[in-house]
Amino acid sequence: MGRARTSCASGGFTLIEVLIAMAITAFVSVLSYQTLSIALVGIEAARAESERLHEINRALTVLSRDIRQIANRPVQDEFGQLASAVMGGELARDPLRLTRSGWHNTTGAPRSTLQRVAYRLDENRLLRLSYPVLDRTTAIEPTETVLIRDVEALELRFLPSISALDVDRNQSIDRRQWQENWIADVGFTNELIDPPAAIEVRITLEDWGELERLYVMPAFK
Repeated sequence: MGRARTSCASGGFTLIEVLIAMAITAFVSVLSYQTLSIALVGIEAARAESERLHEINRALTVLSRDIRQIANRPVQDEFGQLASAVMGGELARDPLRLTRSGWHNTTGAPRSTLQRVAYRLDENRLLRLSYPVLDRTTAIEPTETVLIRDVEALELRFLPSISALDVDRNQSIDRRQWQENWIADVGFTNELIDPPAAIEVRITLEDWGELERLYVMPAFK
């Protein structure tokens, strides 16, 4: 009697079945990795967008606080010249310089609650410079804070009189009486000018486009 032939299907897998199983496992693994990768990219993009939005909102909050707390207090700059409470525009040293109130003194230090701040654009960064004293010398250095990155432009306009703030029915502002600069006549040393009636700020970002804010000043004494 001859020995019975053992069937290849009696208990194991054929080579083809093993290869198919391996191929399916590899496909599922690749698909799972791609799905996870896409999800992680989406999460990272959402996180970056949230951080960017927070950066913009924080910067606009700081800017709005400074402008709304403008105090009509001229200062002495580092060259010993008097400088108006508000100065700015393309012809000024910085797009915006101002004296603000409300500088909290939680430590009780012997200083004023007024503060001199400036805004400038440097290497596509919107910077806020704050000075420890109002009337300073060349030895006084400001504290520099980066408010927003990837800034393409910073533009300001100034309105001399509130009566010129003409808004039509479509809420479009008549800008014919707005001025590009708010500085004293350079031909007169130590000449001071009062703060404007309103300030318009336009910030152009690489990713968000134009951000525009209009601030109406209180009646200064």
